[in-house]
Amino acid sequence: MKAMHAQALRIAGLLLACLWTAAGAAGSRLDASVTLEKSEAAIGRTTGDHSLVRSDGSLLALSALRGRPLVISLVYSSCSSVCPITTQKLKATVALARSALGGDAFSVLTVGFDALNDSPRRMGAFAADHDIDSDPLWHVASGSPAVLEALLEEVGFSYSAAAGGFEHVAQTTILDSDGRVYRQVYGDDFPAQVFVEPLKALVFGVTTRSLTPVGLADRLRFLCTVYDPQTGRYRTDYAIYIGIGTGGVSLLLMAWVIVRMWRGNRRFTRAKT
Repeated sequence: MKAMHAQALRIAGLLLACLWTAAGAAGSRLDASVTLEKSEAAIGRTTGDHSLVRSDGSLLALSALRGRPLVISLVYSSCSSVCPITTQKLKATVALARSALGGDAFSVLTVGFDALNDSPRRMGAFAADHDIDSDPLWHVASGSPAVLEALLEEVGFSYSAAAGGFEHVAQTTILDSDGRVYRQVYGDDFPAQVFVEPLKALVFGVTTRSLTPVGLADRLRFLCTVYDPQTGRYRTDYAIYIGIGTGGVSLLLMAWVIVRMWRGNRRFTRAKT
């Protein structure tokens, strides 16, 4: 997983450079290396309890989405190129992740970062256009300039006004269940594993050391949920379950033999004395 993330970082510069070139012929206002450094520096940072506005006008506290991992996608509603492509890619990969990890394993939040124009109504239209408003765990919201400035800084997102829109990093941010930035995913055509593997680690609690039955079961699910490159989907590898079970039985048998030998030696020693 670390090697995969390193590979994502290596190609991120190229992705950013392509994005800046597409954004405007006049030249980029954002430095790709500085932007990438800012984005990666956000990892480990905790997001604040910001108050956003849903497309129906109701308030959404960011803290209300804690308790499960959260995927944050930043777009602007008038975007006609990168944002729609990124959203469609995210939609397909979210469906893949939900099938592997569970339908309610994580939430998604699409936020309009253009504070002047991304009104609740326009964000609602964006959600409807891309058919993401039917997912009960996919939230779409906008915010005040102050709230958006703070949130974008916390997640390390960079953008700059350009002719006809914005130059911005194609960045999807994954938060853990406590609201900390856990991983950044770059580009509008990222490999599924780059997105799903961090979520798999968060959902199955690979960072925990729990020895409870639930904790052990989640660890097994983490190990046995694997990506199949032939189908492009995740599946449960029952051969790993069988291997682990066989290994466990072998250890128990070995322990039983050792105990039997130890007891036999004790009886023999007592008989001699």
